[in-house]
Amino acid sequence: MKGVVAVSLLGTQLDFVGKRVDRWQRWRPNISLVSQEDLIINKLYLLHGERSFRLANNIAVDIETVSPETSVQLVETNFEDPWDFGEVYAKLYDFCQTIDFDLDSREYLFHITTGTHVAQICSYLLTESRQFPGRLVQTSPDPNNENKSVGQVHTIDLDLSKYDQLAQRFDIEHQQGESFLKGGIETKNPAFNRLITQIEKVAIRSSAPILLTGPTGAGKSQLAARIYQLKKQRNTLRGDLVVVNCATLKGENAMAALFGHTKGAFTGAQQARDGFLMAADNGLLFLDEVGELGLEEQAMLLRAIENKQFHPVGSDREVSSQFQLIAGTNRDLKANVERGTFREDLLARINLWTYQLPALKDRREDIDANIDFELDKYSQEQGRRVRFNKEARMAYLNFAHSERATWQGNFRDLGSSMIRLATLADGSRISKDDVDDEISRLQRDWQSTNATLHGSCLIHILSDGQIASLDAFDRQQLEYVVTVCLQSPSMAAAGRVLFDVSRTQKSTANDSSRLQKYLAKFGIKWRDIAAAK
Repeated sequence: MKGVVAVSLLGTQLDFVGKRVDRWQRWRPNISLVSQEDLIINKLYLLHGERSFRLANNIAVDIETVSPETSVQLVETNFEDPWDFGEVYAKLYDFCQTIDFDLDSREYLFHITTGTHVAQICSYLLTESRQFPGRLVQTSPDPNNENKSVGQVHTIDLDLSKYDQLAQRFDIEHQQGESFLKGGIETKNPAFNRLITQIEKVAIRSSAPILLTGPTGAGKSQLAARIYQLKKQRNTLRGDLVVVNCATLKGENAMAALFGHTKGAFTGAQQARDGFLMAADNGLLFLDEVGELGLEEQAMLLRAIENKQFHPVGSDREVSSQFQLIAGTNRDLKANVERGTFREDLLARINLWTYQLPALKDRREDIDANIDFELDKYSQEQGRRVRFNKEARMAYLNFAHSERATWQGNFRDLGSSMIRLATLADGSRISKDDVDDEISRLQRDWQSTNATLHGSCLIHILSDGQIASLDAFDRQQLEYVVTVCLQSPSMAAAGRVLFDVSRTQKSTANDSSRLQKYLAKFGIKWRDIAAAK
C-alpha cells in the first residue's frame, strides 16, 4: 500500500483558535485533513509565512497529538502579495521542484481548502500540468459528525478520462462544435471530417492565425464565418466579424482601407476613418484572397499580426487592435513567394494552422447531403418547400457523381443549381425534365469555362516560342490536359480524370506516371502547373 504525502498551506484564519482548550471542538482544515479514519497522511508539508511560524508550530504539535503517523515538515514560504498570481505561482512551482516525487511508492495530495483564491488556482494549475503529480483534496465541516474537529474530505482527480460522464460530455461538446462548423451537414468524406475535427480544436484553444486554402467555391468564407460564430459561442472573443475581399483592395486606397487614415492623409480624405483592422478589434478579421495584397500592405499586416499595432495612413501614432486572423486563398502562396509576389515572412506567420478545403468533385460522397441542405435553405428563405421526385433525384445524383460533372465552381455551382431547380419546379416537385434541362445548362457553363481556360492556360507554362512550335493537334490536346491539371489538387487526381476508362483495364493504376510522361514530351513538370494555379 502506498504512503500518502500531502502539501497544504497554513490557514491563518481557519486554523487559528489560539491555545484555547476547546480548540478540539472547532473545525480546523489542517487538523481535519489528518483526522480521517480512511486517509492516513504519512507526511505533510505545511507551507507558512514568516509571521505565522508560531501558529504553524502549534498546528504541527496538534497534528502529532491526533495523528502520530503524520510527519510534519514546516516550509517557510513568504508571499509579498498573496493576491499576485505571478508571484504565488512562481513560489509554489519552485517548491514543487524541491520534492523528490516517488510515484511508485507514494501518493501525493495538494490540500486546496486553505490559502487565498489565487493560491488555490495555482495549486490546481500545478496539479493539472503534472508539476505536482497528484490529486487535489478539499476538507470541510461535517454536520453529521459529533466530533466537529474531524470534518470530511473530498479528493479530486484531474485525469478526466476517469470520469466517464465528464468525458462523454466533452465528446458531445466536440461533436456539436464539429457539426456546427459543417453547417449541420452530415458529411461522409473522411479527409474533410478529419480536417473539421482539428479545426474545431484549434478554433477553441488557439487565437493564432488560420490559413484556409482551396479552390474558389470550396466554402472558405462560410467556414470562416462558422469559426467566428463558434468562437463567439465559447466566449473566446467578443468583437465583430470583419470580412475583407483583398482582391478589391487595389491602388493607393488599399492601405487606408486596411489600416485606417487620418484627416487629410491623401486627396479626398476629408475625415479620419478606422480601417478594417481596427473594426475587428477583439473580434475576427477574415482576409479572403490574401494573396492579392500588395507587398507594402503585406509588410504592415505582418507587423500588425505580430505586435497588434500599426500606423494609420498619415499618422505618427501607433494604434492597437487585438484581432484574430483567418486568411483565405485559392493560390499557391509558396509559389507566389518564389515569384516575389508574396512575403515569405508573412506566409511563415500565417502558416501555423493551414487547412486545404477539398473541391466538391473530391467530395462526391457528400453531394447528397449538400443537396438536401441547399433545398432546406431555399425552403426557409422562400417559404416554399421543394423536393425531387424519385426519378428526378436519381438522374441528378447519377450525373453529379459521374466524371461528367466537373463542378468547376464547387459548392457555388451546386447551390446555384438547386436554386434554379427549386425556382422552376411546378407543384413543389422537381421533375426529370427539370433535371435534364439543368444538366444541359451545367455542362454548357463548364464547357464555356473550359474554352476560356483553353485560350490562356498554356501561356502561363510555356514560352511564346514553345507554343508557336506546337502542331494544332498537339496544342488542342495539351490545352485540355493542362486545363484538367489546373483544376485538380494532385497529379494522381488529374490522371484519374484523363484516363478514366483505360485505367480500369489495367491491373495496376499508374495514372501519375502516365501523365508525367505525357507532360515531359513538352518539357512540362507538375511543379510548373502548380505554380500557374
